Amino acid sequence: MKLILSALSFLGIAMCAKAAPLAVGVPAPEVSAPDQNGQVVEFKGVYAKGPTLVYFYPKADTPGCTKQACGLRDDWEALKTKGIQVLGVSGDKPDAQKKFEEKYKLPFTLIADSEGKVAEAFGVPMFAGIARRISFLVKDGKIVWTMPSASTAEHSKDVLKAYDALAK
Repeated sequence: MKLILSALSFLGIAMCAKAAPLAVGVPAPEVSAPDQNGQVVEFKGVYAKGPTLVYFYPKADTPGCTKQACGLRDDWEALKTKGIQVLGVSGDKPDAQKKFEEKYKLPFTLIADSEGKVAEAFGVPMFAGIARRISFLVKDGKIVWTMPSASTAEHSKDVLKAYDALAK
């Protein structure tokens, strides 16, 4: 049993070690994936409309992920005023994302990355299909800010501060 646990632990570390989140200054991935309504979202088209927060969270409707999403919802007007769009990404299927959106009245797009292709494109570490909590701010098609261990309750405030700092 100890050998099996050691092997699984090593495998988990190896899986996470392979992924390196994208750095500031590199082009943002031009991937596509279904949203909470099952409609394919082309990230390139979203980026073209203005600054975009792409945030990865482990699982819809869990305590930390709910706190993070609701913080973004509660600061939605401030984000919109700055022109920031939001794409929330998790490995959930579209129906789980839809329930999450409806239950908490989330005003932004939720991406159903059940195949992990979006997380892979951004270099987001995953374990057993669950992405690590991390955020990227995209402007003019490039990563301009990243938060490797995104907060939950203060996430939206962190994003707004980072965006304001870019203008200086």
